[in-house]
Formats: sequence, structure tokens, C-alpha cells
Amino acid sequence: MVVDDAVVVRGLIVRWVESEPGLEVVAALRSGREAIAQIEHADPDVVILDVDMPDMDGITALPRLLAAKPELVVIMASTLTRRNAEISLRALALGAADYIPKPETTREVTTSETFRRDLVEKIRALGLRRKYPPEHVQEVTPAAAPAVVRPMVVPAASIERAPDEDIKLRPFPPIPPRILLIGASTGGPQALNAVVSKLNRVIDDAPVLIVQHMPPTFTTIFAEHLSRASGRIAREGVDGEPVRAGQIYIAPGGRHMRVDRRGGEATIAIVDGPMVNFCKPSVDPLFSSAAEVWGAKCLALVLTGMGCDGTNGAAELVAAGGAVIAQDEATSVVWGMPGSVTHAGLCSSVLPLDRIAPAVIRLFAGSRL
Repeated sequence: MVVDDAVVVRGLIVRWVESEPGLEVVAALRSGREAIAQIEHADPDVVILDVDMPDMDGITALPRLLAAKPELVVIMASTLTRRNAEISLRALALGAADYIPKPETTREVTTSETFRRDLVEKIRALGLRRKYPPEHVQEVTPAAAPAVVRPMVVPAASIERAPDEDIKLRPFPPIPPRILLIGASTGGPQALNAVVSKLNRVIDDAPVLIVQHMPPTFTTIFAEHLSRASGRIAREGVDGEPVRAGQIYIAPGGRHMRVDRRGGEATIAIVDGPMVNFCKPSVDPLFSSAAEVWGAKCLALVLTGMGCDGTNGAAELVAAGGAVIAQDEATSVVWGMPGSVTHAGLCSSVLPLDRIAPAVIRLFAGSRL
């Protein structure tokens, strides 16, 4: 179901989705009120819901749509304003599965291949997550997609460690970590809030560096949310500033965040290079540079997200003596990034979301899992 008051945008999204194997548009509507009226009859798996609409906007319609169909996947679409970033992040707390930044003008929407690619990828990944239980979820290319994404299967119960016999776990390093690195994408804001809010003294004793796939403005707002959730200073990293314990550094949207060593101390480096793994910010530059600067002192967490960003950087961290923990499949919104590092044999543990923070606390205290 596509819900957007702009007729040109609505028509474009319909054509893009209809051109994809395995995807079908069941309704194209202009307001949240129309979506609520049609939800039972149209019975969609996924709703693309615009934030700004007349009559009834997206944030008002969202809880009513989820009340009518609790398993519904709702992807919020909004332009890159501070107000819309706030609304999109609030929508995640209300049950939206994800958000997608929409180009500012109709012309930009028409010509943006990035917007089209990201939208289709999110629909496909999140829709399939509803259709198949976690043990059967896999990344599906358009050519291999199922006929139509429609039925829903409740995810299997959480597991502590990955059950796949092909998955090999590495031993943790003998020394406790002193730096915490985190990479996340789809589902990341909720996962990061859940983990970081429970880290307590780990943040006081160690710097925390985070890459969450987000556009500009969104990362600014997200840092404010994370600061409130953790009770610690959380903000976007600033080029050249020293890395200090007690602070949470978030990669700014549209830039990569690395770490360098300048004058004998570790500093933040914000760079405007090409996209890595179709992402900017990307997890790989942070992980790779941290491996060079801190080596075995690093513990990296790879949380829920599409794709494989973070795998190459995680390999460099492990080669430098660091350790990696991945979120498990059952509790991930999409098990792309954590699944990639897991199957690459780079993880020392694969844990449900609610067990990650306790594991981090034990490791930083010098205990073994």
C-alpha cells in the first residue's frame, strides 16, 4: 500500500514497485484516513506511509493502522527536515519498521536512483521478514523473489547462539576491551537504544563510536535521543576532536567517520569520500581505522541491518586481535549485516538483543563469556 498525497510521487512509487518481481501494489491512496479505511480490504504486507499529508498525516495514522493489523510493516517516508526527522524517529518508537528519506522535490524523486533502490530493498527485505520465519530468511535477488509477499509468519523464539552448524565462533581475546564500536542499519535506532541505555559504567570508562546508516539531520536528532536514553553525552563526531571515555560519538549523516592518531592521541576524522557498500556513513571505515589505531583493545557490535556493511572492517579488527559480537537472527529486524559477519566466521558470540549489553559489561570488566 502506497500512501502519499503527491500524485506524481505516488504514481512513481507504484510503477517502481509493480516493475519488481514478487511485489504487488494493492492500494495507492492520498491520506492516512484513506489508508485506515482500506487496510482491511486491501490487506497489505507493507505500507509506505508519507509523514506530511492533509486530512490525516502519517504519524496520526500509524498507530491506527497497527491496531487494525499488528503485524503490518510500515515504512515512513519523509523529507530531510528536523521536524520530519523527529517524527520519523518517534514513528519507530510507535511501531514503524523503518523510515526512508525522500528527496525534497518531485523532480528529485523522479531522478533519484538511490531513493528507488533503497525503497525497493526495504520493501523486499522487511516484507520477506514477515513472510518467513528467521531460520528461512535469506537475501533474495529480484530474479529469485517469491511470487507475492503477502502471508505473515511469527518469528521464532530468541536464541542465545546461532544454531547453524556451519557457523564457527572464535575465542575472545585474553585481554579485556577498552573501546566499543557499533554498526547498525535497518532496525538500528531501536536496537541501539536498547543496548546503549544499559551499558552504564562501560560508557564512563570507554569511548563508544557508532555508525548508524542515516541521512543528515536524522543523525543529529538520533544523537539527542540516544543521549537521553543513555544519560551520557551522545553527539555527532567532529573532525579532529580527541576520542575520550565517557562520550558516545555518532557518525554524521552523509559523511564517513574514521579514527586517526594525531600527536600521540586518537582523534575523530570525518571524511567525505565515496559511498562504501552503498552507504555513507559506512561501518567499514570506522572498523578498519579502529583496527589500525587500537587493535586488540576493540570490541565491535554488529546489530540489525540490511546488506554486508561492516564485514570487511570486522575482518581487519579480528586480524588485529579485536573481537566481534553479532545480534542474532531472531531478534534482528533484518539479519543482513550481523548474518554476514557471522557466516564469515568473524564472531566470538552471536546473541539476542537483550543479552548483548550484559555481555559487553562482563567483557569490559575482564570476565569471559
